[in-house]
Order: sequence, then structure tokens, then C-alpha cells
Amino acid sequence: MSEQEPLGAFITRFFNRFHARIGAFSTPPTAFVSQPEPRTIGLFARGKQLIAGNYLFAGQLVTGARKEFWELPLASPEFSREIQGFVWLDDLAAVGDSSARLCAQTWLIQWCEKYGKGAGPGWTPELTGRRLIRWINHAFFLMQTSEKETSDAFFRSLAHQTRFLGKRWQASRPGLARFEALTGLIYASLSLEGMDGHIAPAQKALARECASQIDDEGGLPTRNPEELLEVFTLLSWAALALRETGHAVTPEHEAAIARIAPTLRSLRHADGALARFHGGGKGIEGRLEHALAASGVKPRAPDGLSMGFARISAGRTSVIVDAALPPEGKASHNAHASTLAFELTSGRRPLIVNCGSGACFGADWRRAGRATPSHSTLMLDGMSSSRLSAPARDGSELIASGPTRVPIEISHMTDGMRFQGGHDGWLKSHGLTHARTIEMAHDGRGIAGEDLLIAVEEADKNTFLKATKHALEPGQLFHIRFHLHPEVDAAVDLGGAAVSLALRSGEIWVLRAGDDAKLILEPSVYLETGRLKPRATKQVVLSGRAIEYATRIRWSLAKAQDSAIGIRDIKRDEIELN
Repeated sequence: MSEQEPLGAFITRFFNRFHARIGAFSTPPTAFVSQPEPRTIGLFARGKQLIAGNYLFAGQLVTGARKEFWELPLASPEFSREIQGFVWLDDLAAVGDSSARLCAQTWLIQWCEKYGKGAGPGWTPELTGRRLIRWINHAFFLMQTSEKETSDAFFRSLAHQTRFLGKRWQASRPGLARFEALTGLIYASLSLEGMDGHIAPAQKALARECASQIDDEGGLPTRNPEELLEVFTLLSWAALALRETGHAVTPEHEAAIARIAPTLRSLRHADGALARFHGGGKGIEGRLEHALAASGVKPRAPDGLSMGFARISAGRTSVIVDAALPPEGKASHNAHASTLAFELTSGRRPLIVNCGSGACFGADWRRAGRATPSHSTLMLDGMSSSRLSAPARDGSELIASGPTRVPIEISHMTDGMRFQGGHDGWLKSHGLTHARTIEMAHDGRGIAGEDLLIAVEEADKNTFLKATKHALEPGQLFHIRFHLHPEVDAAVDLGGAAVSLALRSGEIWVLRAGDDAKLILEPSVYLETGRLKPRATKQVVLSGRAIEYATRIRWSLAKAQDSAIGIRDIKRDEIELN
């Protein structure tokens, strides 16, 4: 045990390794009694990159020959863990030709030889569950034309990993990791000969997780939309596999799927991508639509917030706002200081975004991506609305302080919809409450916004005066940021009073601000998993100083008059390794 490793993590790792190793000496080969339809979706372009020897995982690109896959030079621990989950099998299967099959077979055989007896970083419950799902999904693709010796080793490893999961799924962290472990166990137990004894315990455990981790509104404690999609996908896969083999799905399992589906629909932008909040990205292309269709849950509009997010939409425009308290405790390990931040999409084209999670680019980028300046909202006096704790022994940084109240109201107007919300994240430090109003026209072509900084109570006013007493300039500096998607072309217009925003669809939006704030265009970044480095983009920044007890900043976003209401936009975006 290293000095930095917590005792609990050391014990978990020890018993994972113990059960992984002892199972290697008593596991005979097995066979399939049933096999679910492959439901994992891969990317053809990424599969071709793998075949060409370009290995991009965890934000790191390594090149090498096929035989070097498990011994790639300079690979980080995150890189190694990602390839242990075998999600890349989806990409190779999407290519599906003989060269893709040769890569898949070579790397699987090498894994069995190198790690099959319980060695390596892949023997954790969540990675084993993830790996089992891919091996079973793509078994025909993997074993076609293989020798009997290879086939026996494949089935022996499947049985070994299933028994390991049966012993160690409880060691996985509650949430996505445990759902992955249990879904992998159910998949393997249904598919493999002699493993049906794990079905009932795994179903019972999955039912408990559904009841404890999925709240009444269909959300997770982490409030991460992409993580919710992954959990929903796993639950849908498990339910379909159970039904296909004649097993009943537990009521808790069914109810969780029914609760999550409308929440995910509400968190989906007009372009089909998920809102990027609290460590989540837009989701794998096609995953959301596929999962919703497979679930069989009929569309319905959720009442109020969805996992703490408010959605207003009209025409081809959607706006999603972070309208609740940030996650708390251990659930906040990926949480962002994004209260009242919003994203806006027009048709298939994102316009206003958040920077996203920088986790794949290292600790510094991860920390920067969690701060308020990386979100499309107001920041006061250089301080994020929520603050992180000091790093724990395992390196995690949780939300230590932030808003305690986030009142919101969503209402219909005669000519559109209105969102109103506020938070007290700077009340103790600066005496100010931040309130935000966003109004959308009924056709989605115009948005009127207002940000208000106000000291309400007498005690708040005293705090405000103390905070500004020794400042070099009067009042408190604030910035309202509107981060733009990298594909948006921005230019300052009307003598500095507006910014024109051109989308690839041909639409043009214009962002204007009142005279009470200075409008400038600055560099920004777009943090996206699957790329080598952050993408350069721009942000519109409205700056000013809160001098009075109430400071009001008005702004607007509207389509230019010559932009069509509906534009046919069928251009396909290709995968790029940059």
C-alpha cells in the first residue's frame, strides 16, 4: 500500500485481486446457452483509426503495431483502464471486415494470455462488467474462424470473469459503476452454461440499486446527464436480455426505466445531444435515440425540473438551465459550479455551450472545467458560485460550499415561455443574490435575458458594503459569459454593441447587451472527450461592476431577420483526432 492510497481502497484492491487470481485455477470452459442481440453502438471512423494503429484513449494518442496493443509506450493509467473495458470492440465491430476481426481476435487472445489469470488493472467489478457485455455482444464477430484452443480460452475466461463478478460486484461504487457490474453479471449469467445461479441474486441487487440510486424524478445524485444515459442504457439492455430468455423483470427495474426516459428526453437538446453539465458530455452519437426506442417508454412531458434542470423550447430552439443545488457529498466528485448556467441549441447546431469536462486532459483542465468561468453564466469578483474542497487522499475534490437555495419558476406567457431562478452562492461572502430571467418567444427566434445582483436583507447590505470597503475600484466586478460552440463564427458588430453569431446551417443570431455592461469577444475552449486537446473557440463576455444594492444587466439573443425559420441541415460531422 502506498502512502497516498487510503486503507479502504487498498483493501478493495486486495480482495479484487485475490478473487480474480483464485478463480483462474478452477474455471472450466463453458458455452453459450443464449446470446443477446448486439446493442452497443460503435463508430466506424474510430474503428478504422484503431486498425491503422492510432490508439486514442483517455485523451492520449499512442501509435503502434497491432501486436503492441497491451504494451503501448507512455500509456497513462487512465489509458490502460479505458482499454481494459473493451468498449473499442464496438468500433471494430462497426467496421466489421477481416482486418477489424484480426485486430479484435489478436487483442483478445493477448489479453487472455497477459491478464486472464487475474493480473492487471482490468480486474475491478465495473471494468469486468463492461468487458463481459462487449465480449458477449460481439462473440460471433470475435470467434468466427477461430481455432478450438482459442475458443476454449475465450469461454474459460468468460466463466472466470462471471464468477469474479458474482463475488465482487458489491465492491463497486454505488451509481454507474455498480450498474455496469450488475448488468455484466446478468448478461453473462443469462448467456453462459452453468451460470444461471447468479441470475436471481443479480436481479435482486439491481432492483435495490434502482430503488436507491434513481430518485422519484428519474435522476441520479450526481446530476450528470451523460451518466444518467449510461445507466438508462444498461438497464434497458438488461431488461431486454431478461425478456428474451423468458425471465421476468423486477418492478423496481421497470419503474426505474419508466422514470428515467422522460428525464432524458427533457435533457436532450434540439440536435439530439445531451446538455453538458456536471462532468457529462453530449453522449455517444445515436446512443440516446437507440436507448429511448429500446425502452418502449412512451414520450411524455415531465412536470417542472428534470434532475434539477429546466428546459424551455420553441420552434427549433432549446435552452437547458442548471436550476438546482449542486450535487452533495460523494456524489459531487465530478460536480461543477454551474448554477444558473445555460446551453442553447438551434436545430442541429449548438450555439451557447458550457466548456465541458476537462477530465481527459489532466487534473488542471478538470479543475478549470468545474469552475464557474467555464460556464455560460455570471461570475462575481473572480469567485465561483460553488467552491471545491482540498484534494482527498484519493485525489477527489468535492463541493465544499456553494448555494443553499435555488428558487425557480417556469411560466407560460402570451408570446412564449419564461424561466426565473436565483441562487445565494455569494450571499455570505458578498451579500449578493444572483437572479436570472430567460424569456423565449413562441417561435424560438428570440430570447430576452436579464441577470440581477441584489442585496435584499439589511444584513446582506452590510456584507456588501464590507466586501467593497477596501476595493481599489467601487463596487464588485462581475462577468457574464456566453461560451460559443467551436463551429460558431463570431464577429463584433454595430460598433461594439452586438456580436453576430453565424452557424454552419446558415442561421445568424445576434447577441446584444444593454448600456450597463461592456461587451467584448474573448478566446475560450471547448472540452470534449475523444480529442487530443481542447478545441479553441470564443466567448462573449459582458463585464461591469455592482455598485448599488441592485444591479440589473439585460441582454438578448435573436435570429437575424433574414434567417429562415426552418433550415434543412443534413451535413454530417466527421470524427477528427485533434
